Amino acid sequence: MRAIAIILIALVITPMVGASYETGEESWRSVEVDTTQWTDGPDLEGSPMDYPKPGDAVLAIDVEYKPSHLGSQVQGQIVIELFEKWAPNTTSNMIKNVEEGIYNGIFFHRVIDDFVTQAGDPTCKAVGIYPATSVTCGGGGTGTTIALEHNENLSHVDGAIGMARGQDPDSADSQWYIAETEAHGLDPENREDEGYATFGIVRNGMSHVRAIATVPTTDDPSGEEIVVNPASSAGRPIWEVHISNVEMIGVIPLQDDISNPSTKSFFSTVAGKTTISIASVVILVLGYLAYDRSKKEEPDAILLDLDED
Repeated sequence: MRAIAIILIALVITPMVGASYETGEESWRSVEVDTTQWTDGPDLEGSPMDYPKPGDAVLAIDVEYKPSHLGSQVQGQIVIELFEKWAPNTTSNMIKNVEEGIYNGIFFHRVIDDFVTQAGDPTCKAVGIYPATSVTCGGGGTGTTIALEHNENLSHVDGAIGMARGQDPDSADSQWYIAETEAHGLDPENREDEGYATFGIVRNGMSHVRAIATVPTTDDPSGEEIVVNPASSAGRPIWEVHISNVEMIGVIPLQDDISNPSTKSFFSTVAGKTTISIASVVILVLGYLAYDRSKKEEPDAILLDLDED
């Protein structure tokens, strides 16, 4: 019985210490990110994209940039949730590119204030001293394109990440952009060319996205004018907006219902679930001890001496 009690206790305690789970072969999927540290997100507008979805993949983009001509170099991180259930093909393509490291060392090649900041071209790397780079920068990719993917839950809200493409709706490759403000003019229902695919959203580091959007560019040397959607070869930052590293860092915690934090009860939180687990252990132990004591107080029928007449 003691062995049974120990097994029961172990089964109850295991969830308390955070058992790992696996939805893919990648090791980072066993890491649950700490969403309580996310304090620098985009403006919310009542979209299904507003709150994190348990199990979704999360990536981090490490950036370095000068916000102005006389400004000091700034280092920061932009954290993005990928909506894998709503955009499975697009997110899978993004994860593959991140895992292959094609975004490490590139720069944001197109920056448009009050619109989008664009990167993702593996040929956009400084050759010698920036801005010297490949002649294909802005038009390069991996050579593998994906089909345009839409979902009714996804749109160009503030902080949304989407796939850049050419005239062909199915020509998206590796380039992506982050909406520095809401950009619903890119949504399919507002266009005649099927629109652009969104597949994630900034969860932390939105202040860096906004700062990058206003850096001095070839179209706006002062960084103070509004430039309306210049050509893909334009909007080049005068000072390099460098992406030193992009990596998958984990997933949204599965055990927490964080779709609407304002409605969470204590018992739906980690602390609440831990309290329930501890109480369960105490009840099991007390129940076992009471049962064990009662067994000792009762005569064992098998060992009774029966008088024979």
